Amino acid sequence: MTEQILILDFGSQYTQLIARRVRELNVYCEIHPYNNFPELTPNVKGVILSGSPCSVRDEDSPRVDLNKFRKTLPLLGVCYGAQLLAQELGGDVKPSQHREYGRAKLELGDPDSSLLAGLSESSQVWMSHGDTIMRAPQNFHVIASTESVKVAAFKVEDELTYGIQFHPEVTHTTEGKKLLHNFVVNICGCKQDWTSESFVEHTIEQLRKKLGNDKVVMALSGGVDSTVAATLVHHAIGQNLYCIFVDNGLLRKDEFEQVLHSYQDMGLNIKGVDSKSHFYQQLDGLSDPEAKRKAIGKSFIDIFDQEAHLIEDVKWLGQGTIYPDVIESVSVKGPSATIKSHHNVGGLPDFMKLKVVEPLNTLFKDEVRAVGRTLGIDEKILSRHPFPGPGLAIRILGDITEEKVAILQEVDAIFIGGLRKWDLYKDVWQAGAMLLPVQSVGVMGDERTYERVVALRAVTSVDGMTADWAHLPYDFLAEVSNDIINKVKGVNRVVYDISSKPPATIEWE
Repeated sequence: MTEQILILDFGSQYTQLIARRVRELNVYCEIHPYNNFPELTPNVKGVILSGSPCSVRDEDSPRVDLNKFRKTLPLLGVCYGAQLLAQELGGDVKPSQHREYGRAKLELGDPDSSLLAGLSESSQVWMSHGDTIMRAPQNFHVIASTESVKVAAFKVEDELTYGIQFHPEVTHTTEGKKLLHNFVVNICGCKQDWTSESFVEHTIEQLRKKLGNDKVVMALSGGVDSTVAATLVHHAIGQNLYCIFVDNGLLRKDEFEQVLHSYQDMGLNIKGVDSKSHFYQQLDGLSDPEAKRKAIGKSFIDIFDQEAHLIEDVKWLGQGTIYPDVIESVSVKGPSATIKSHHNVGGLPDFMKLKVVEPLNTLFKDEVRAVGRTLGIDEKILSRHPFPGPGLAIRILGDITEEKVAILQEVDAIFIGGLRKWDLYKDVWQAGAMLLPVQSVGVMGDERTYERVVALRAVTSVDGMTADWAHLPYDFLAEVSNDIINKVKGVNRVVYDISSKPPATIEWE
């Protein structure tokens, strides 16, 4: 069995980031809610307790029986996790005299500590807590402090239990990766053998055992996740994988033909389905964003189900679900509040009696791309920006018509083409154009115009959870704006969105 680190989630916004940093060390880890984690098996080499928005002083704060891990496995408490260790073992946690958020200087009290081995005597760390360990239990050995936090890091005597009141997983903690390496590799003894190559080999072997000679049907979108998932299944079962690519009439310009061609070049058994007219019919007269999403989702399921029934004896549905989706569905406080229906059309209707296979459901997005490279998938597909499942329907504010789609496709093609031409595409996490329900006065030649407004949106991000607007060069924006107004009939004004997420979202609907 694969070695792993178990991360108990107490609700911190940084929990996924801890997992990503551990994975970067080529060590497998899993996140589980503090109140619902699996039985410990020999392959679990250590446990990390995450931070939390809660206070250990609150009666209803999240707790776990620490005796399940102490003296049995190496244990690292991060922020709330450290305070929980101190409180449960007889220490005293109080509200901080002043809120401790942001950068601080960590001074080593015990440079010989295994957890702090190789760290500078004074290094920058990131604090984010409202409580502080004011008095450590008697058997706690303080190994680092900051100017305002005496017990910034500790070790429990005679056991491999550690706590830190800062966040090693964020980039602002400059030597955080070294500290996590010390814990995961040196203290827990993990071998660092969890690589994209080993994942591919193991996953294909497991898929062959699970699927045998069964047939699998999969919907492909041209995106990274579905493409990598399909390629893994294809390597396992060959032509018993049946892929369906639906043209909903809301894709980018020429995208249906281009993506279909690239999949055929990859040897995938794929069928393209032109369903533009069906989707336009179902969207006729709908302006509300949720109504549009639901109409597109229902239409997709109807078309996909119809096509799947044309294949005899299908037993499995393949999906490109990735690990953040899984974590969200079992998070400490349940799924997050719905801001909008999920971009990717999901959900399996009851009448499709298929078993589900999800070969990527343990991977983060950057790991999916690494697996794709190991599989030899074209970098153009792997570096493709995320694109919402409902496509241009949520980039056209208001009702959907073929004319509006055609206009936005041309605008989008100029914008994305310009990013590639100026070698900016790889510096942007996601980009697109929005067609606004606004017309403005303009002048072309000697004539006044009253035409549409488009907004360009480009953001930088790591995972889409937060995003900053991309600071694109003025000369680039000037060229793209000029091209759009001169070449796309019906548009006479271009604006650029300089909102970050939060408070805005990446998409407008």
